[in-house]
Amino acid sequence: MTRSGAQRRPIRVLVVDDSVVMRRLLAEGLAREPTFEVVGTAGDAYEARDMIVARNPDVITLDVEMPRMTGVEFLKRLMPQHPLPVVMVSALTPAGGELALASLAAGAVDVVLKATSEKHEDLARMLDELRTKVRIAASANVSRWKRAMLPAHATGSCPLVARPTEQIIAIGASTGGTDATRRVLARLPSTSPGIVVVQHMPAGFTAMYADRLNQELNLRVVEARDGEVIMQGTAYIAPGERQCAVVRSGGRFVVRTRPGPKVSGHCPSVDVMFASVAAVAGRRAVGVLLTGMGRDGADGLLEMRRAGARTLVQNEATCVVYGMPREAWRQGAAEAQVGIDAMGEEIMARVAALGGDGSGRARTGT
Repeated sequence: MTRSGAQRRPIRVLVVDDSVVMRRLLAEGLAREPTFEVVGTAGDAYEARDMIVARNPDVITLDVEMPRMTGVEFLKRLMPQHPLPVVMVSALTPAGGELALASLAAGAVDVVLKATSEKHEDLARMLDELRTKVRIAASANVSRWKRAMLPAHATGSCPLVARPTEQIIAIGASTGGTDATRRVLARLPSTSPGIVVVQHMPAGFTAMYADRLNQELNLRVVEARDGEVIMQGTAYIAPGERQCAVVRSGGRFVVRTRPGPKVSGHCPSVDVMFASVAAVAGRRAVGVLLTGMGRDGADGLLEMRRAGARTLVQNEATCVVYGMPREAWRQGAAEAQVGIDAMGEEIMARVAALGGDGSGRARTGT
């Protein structure tokens, strides 16, 4: 379900939270701007269900932890029957974080962290983020949740001994990217070249996201650590609020993660990571830009292509938000647009075209 950008009417929002205080805060924070119309508030999933039918919202903000039925359980029931853009509102606690990630896997478009204090600046920052993400969610394509989900697991088994990679697969994603990245990684063999992923997520969530993927997939998935040698069959998730780059050290590809300013509006930035891969890997890399709002990654992907890398973007039909891939495609940064469930196969075809054997090792000889 999408909302036309040409529509002038306000974005109709249903606020769902078990806390009366939080419901009021979120509703009033949204209603301050004429862009939004709060069509109702609900204290639990059962009230929300009735209001969805009665009020027909464009977007739902949904509390992660609620009595009677959690936000995750509600999403799992809602999305196959009545897909709607949902922005989760979560406290960054171990339980809240895990539920938030499960919500993204169940169809939520994005997550907003609840303010950790009642200071005016903290609340203002949370509400500003909420308005931005609800605005993005209103144009998100969530219709595919009408269809059955494909299995997360890939085939094959992890290698007993991993080698330092001689090729790099670089993946960038934003809104809708947690599930898109999972679907891509699920279709890569455990012997694939090392993978570096920049997914726009708050600090604290990236480690949990990596752990969740590591449990689900046959690839090894970790949150990237500064100075780590990139190994074949391993995916490295860039940590939140740290710029992530690939460098060469002692003839090996190494992850570099450092605090730094936002680039292209983000930290970590896809542009930063792609540009570093272009500089050190050149023709030994595949770059992939997935769903997301804005243009982070478009310029970096163009640098990769000019350096001889193979480059792909997710096609519009399977994107939650066709922003970043569109910008890359418009400026000639990508060779092809690919559906999300064909992306893994396309990546490995490009790996083979780089001159590798599909195991992350470059072929030698004349």
